[in-house]
Amino acid sequence: MSTIQQFDAIWHNVHLATMTNNGQPYGAIRDGALAVKDGLIAWCGPKAELPPCDLLATPLFDGQGQWLIPGLIDCHTHLVYAGSRANEFEMRLNGASYQDIAAAGGGIKSTVAATRAASHEELFVLGKDRLNALLSQGVTTVEIKSGYGLNLETEQKILEVAKILDENHPIQIEKTFLGAHALPAEFANDSEGYIDLVVDTMLPALHAQGLVDAVDVFCEGIGFSVAQSRRLFEKARALGLPVKAHAEQLSALGGASLVAEFGGLSADHIEYLTETDVQAMAKAGTVAVLLPGAYYFLRETKMPPIDLLRQYQVPIAVSTDLNPGTSPLCNLPLMLNMACTLFRLTPEEALQGVTINAAKALGKTDRGSLQAGHRADFGLYAISQPAELCYQFGVSQLKQLIINGKEVNVRR
Repeated sequence: MSTIQQFDAIWHNVHLATMTNNGQPYGAIRDGALAVKDGLIAWCGPKAELPPCDLLATPLFDGQGQWLIPGLIDCHTHLVYAGSRANEFEMRLNGASYQDIAAAGGGIKSTVAATRAASHEELFVLGKDRLNALLSQGVTTVEIKSGYGLNLETEQKILEVAKILDENHPIQIEKTFLGAHALPAEFANDSEGYIDLVVDTMLPALHAQGLVDAVDVFCEGIGFSVAQSRRLFEKARALGLPVKAHAEQLSALGGASLVAEFGGLSADHIEYLTETDVQAMAKAGTVAVLLPGAYYFLRETKMPPIDLLRQYQVPIAVSTDLNPGTSPLCNLPLMLNMACTLFRLTPEEALQGVTINAAKALGKTDRGSLQAGHRADFGLYAISQPAELCYQFGVSQLKQLIINGKEVNVRR
């Protein structure tokens, strides 16, 4: 006699885009069902195979033939910052050069000044509003980087706000230390002195306070060298922290290969990635994070080597890169469309990029797909096929959002 299963809730009359490798596009299971228990997916599969359970005592949700999709994951954002750079956007369109804007006090130093001046409360409100926008799109996990403080006090403030947001918002937050984002004015022409501060003071202090889940660096000619990035990664490894990098965005410097050498989570941007880099990433399991919003906003013309990534089977993630200077785009569904139209990803690849591969980019093995034992993070969408999430944006197709097994109000 079969044991009667106890579930907290069941979704039925639904199609499942499990995003697992079950031999079907999107890992699809048509006419499926999904059961939740204690915040986790307890069972999912064809409805006809649903194990015996007390249907009279279990809340049932009729999906009306719609699709369940894993909770979306935005794995690369700079979401906590103050100030606007819309004036620079206008200046550029009126013919101003990068040097003109910098001379007028613009660029990253403008955001650093505004973020340094903002209070915890002000940054919390700004961050909450951005998170609410992502929540309404079906996003359930977000990475937040520091990097707009460039001193210990403000880097700490940004990460503290990220932690407070994690504690007070339905979306789960991953906190990444990006102190090596740019040179602050007080260290102009002294990148070695600033890296000393980041490596020897900032990172250990912030890690000791439990504010760092991962470590990032802007490894680029206008950022920090491979040798300087290596120093940071060595310190991160000594502290037991995973690493990632903004790499190969503007030149082929070798930052992605460095990340792979350290078994890093991801290399992000990667327009100038070489085959050697791709081979190293494939061997290390390092995820390639595409940021089509920055590519679009900066009107870049150098595309990431998508075919090489496919050839070597490097996992591809997609993210907003939400930031005030180069991707002020708080819209992950828009990134799905851009990844397809600008980078020629298939809709299945793009959706993998904001679910299962985005989870890999954050080192998370408990989300990103619909399978027993994973967090019960998923959305119910009024779509006829998963490709619709990449095909259209601007009209919300999300009908219900579940995070950690509980329905959340997406109109916060």
